[in-house]
Amino acid sequence: MRMNSLEARCAGLLLLAACAWGADGAAQAGTPCAGPERLCASVDANTRVPARAAALGDASDVAVETLHIVVTDTAADPSSHAGVPGKPLHIAFTRTAGMPLAAAFAAGAAGAGDPAIQPKPARPAGADPAQTAASADPSAPQSIPGAAAAAARAAPPDTVPASASGGTAATARPAPPDTLPAGASGAAAAAGASPGAGATARGGASPTAPIRIALLLPGRSATLATAAEAVRAGFMAGMERDGSGFTADVVSTGDAPRDVLDAYARAAAANDIVVGPLARSAVAALVESGAVGKPTVVLSVPEGRPAVPRGVLVAGLSVEDEARQVAEWAAREHPHGRALVLTGGAAWAQRAAGAFEARWAQLGHTNQRFAVPSGEAGTAALDELKQKLEIDPPDLLFAALDGTQLRVVRATAGATIPCYGGGAAHPGRTPDPGATPLDGVRLLDVPWLVRPDHPAVMVYPRPLNTDQPLDMDRLYALGIDAFRIARELALRGGAPFGLDGVTGRLDVSAGSGGQLTLQRREAAVVVRNGVFEPVDKDR
Repeated sequence: MRMNSLEARCAGLLLLAACAWGADGAAQAGTPCAGPERLCASVDANTRVPARAAALGDASDVAVETLHIVVTDTAADPSSHAGVPGKPLHIAFTRTAGMPLAAAFAAGAAGAGDPAIQPKPARPAGADPAQTAASADPSAPQSIPGAAAAAARAAPPDTVPASASGGTAATARPAPPDTLPAGASGAAAAAGASPGAGATARGGASPTAPIRIALLLPGRSATLATAAEAVRAGFMAGMERDGSGFTADVVSTGDAPRDVLDAYARAAAANDIVVGPLARSAVAALVESGAVGKPTVVLSVPEGRPAVPRGVLVAGLSVEDEARQVAEWAAREHPHGRALVLTGGAAWAQRAAGAFEARWAQLGHTNQRFAVPSGEAGTAALDELKQKLEIDPPDLLFAALDGTQLRVVRATAGATIPCYGGGAAHPGRTPDPGATPLDGVRLLDVPWLVRPDHPAVMVYPRPLNTDQPLDMDRLYALGIDAFRIARELALRGGAPFGLDGVTGRLDVSAGSGGQLTLQRREAAVVVRNGVFEPVDKDR
């Protein structure tokens, strides 16, 4: 039965306190009692005495002794009386030399309602870090803590599991990268934060709220929704492993630049870092708008690589960057070589061929270009190519072609001339039976596809759709690295860093005025018997 009056409480307390005082005269601090109420006693360390009173009503030889008793009935403080209901009632019983114990009880009960004699709680009151994180603003329906990213990875952007709104282990939030000098380190980095672990401020300060990342993707685009979903799934896979202390808000946009800019403004206002947009046109619109308000990791390379505002880090995959790296690789292996550039008619192929030629010329080499059209015109062109290679063979070929086109070229022109290509020339998961093998072809591609046994790659889960096109796999990998880049930006306070990513070796360095730039070095492999043999096994 619940005790509603002070008199009823004191009657029970006389017996409970006598038990709590203990057989040796010292109070038994913190000893709980069974039943619908809990007795929590704490005694000041400097007032404990070993002498035991002969009887409850007797006086005894004591100095000053204080017993603090907390009685709780139906709504206890959850931090110290979990599961016990009641508002705690604090009573302090103090007796001095010559005072009977019963008199001390009576005086304590009479002053139970006097706040001046209430003892301090047995443990300091304060916000629990986990509860602080859990009480973060839940207004964004797609706010995903790191602990919920595993479930969110398999869910479409607009169907985040209910558990995603829960709390997570809080991490000290460093100052945004664009508010610090290039050489400054963030609070979490100064505290010795380690990857995958929540960081706390130096000196034992309490953790603050999680770092909030907005993931801005064209989920409502008729043409890019599938690509957006691949990036989102990869981002959640990265967050699932390394997301302690972070939350993510997935923001879907359409294709219209105005829609993207409005969504960006809302995302930047509500979050610490923005990842996105994904579409090249959307990135260009953001760069030109001057509306960048928070550190932003864009997922596509603006055409022509214009200067980007401070606070923007370009992290997109680029066929031009890939072609330039292939040119450098080929130049190392053929210091005085002449190259023949084979190109298809697609826009990406033209860009790749142009980037290779420009870098090849910078390195002091010469080349020629040969177009490989499709259809009936392609058959005549292949005959011409075969004659050209027989009469004046180059030292190497660069193929700005996809895997299917390259197989046709190899079947016609042979495999004696060293051939280099980018990720587009990847032979695919399951080549057609009887297709010409690409043995000996030198490829530059993301480690996610050509180095699946690399330690930096093996730790992340594969996409749920194992039959999706390779380009979707590359975007999934980009999503993983996008989270890791955003994470490092936050933890390092905008300072340069490097990491082994699943899309390549990623090095972020500071340029003029502290502007950060990212360089990606993809994995170089040679196709041997249908498998990829790494050129540099240490990377």
